[in-house]
Order: sequence, then structure tokens, then C-alpha cells
Amino acid sequence: MIAAKNDVGEYTAFMGLDDKKISMLFVSDQERHKGIGKMLIRYGIEHYGINEVCVNVQNPQAVCFYEHLGFKCYKQSELDEQGNPYPILYLKVN
Repeated sequence: MIAAKNDVGEYTAFMGLDDKKISMLFVSDQERHKGIGKMLIRYGIEHYGINEVCVNVQNPQAVCFYEHLGFKCYKQSELDEQGNPYPILYLKVN
């Protein structure tokens, strides 16, 4: 888990990792569009070698965010990793 704090020391974002895969990314509503998510991803790439993330197809904002950071789809599934009917994109960055 990697977390970010704002100028007054409050946690505003976090990213969970599973080996080299992003398992979760959260940025608080009031801190969105300030580059914190991008900063966490770049930190994870540089320091932990992360290179993969799964994104729900029904979350186009997240898909665009990861694609903007250089992630590209290499696989798609009609079911999520728990077998539920949520289509998932598997993205990797080189």
C-alpha cells in the first residue's frame, strides 16, 4: 500500500499493489485532477516495477486515465476475477 497526504497531513489517496499489479487506486473527490493518481502510478512504476492493472469496462474515466499514462489493453474478459458479469480490460505498460 502506498499512500499520499496533502499539505496538512491528511491522507488523500492510496494505491494497493499485488506484486507488479495495481490492485486498487483511490483518490478523494476533493483531490482529484491534481496529479496525485498520476504521481502514485509513476512512483509505483519507478520503485516497485508495477506494469499491470485491471479496469472495469464500465468505468471509461479509469480506462482513459490509465491509457493516458501509457497502459495498453492486452486482454478483455466478460467476467471479473471473481466470475461476476462485469467486463474487464487487462492493461499493461512497458
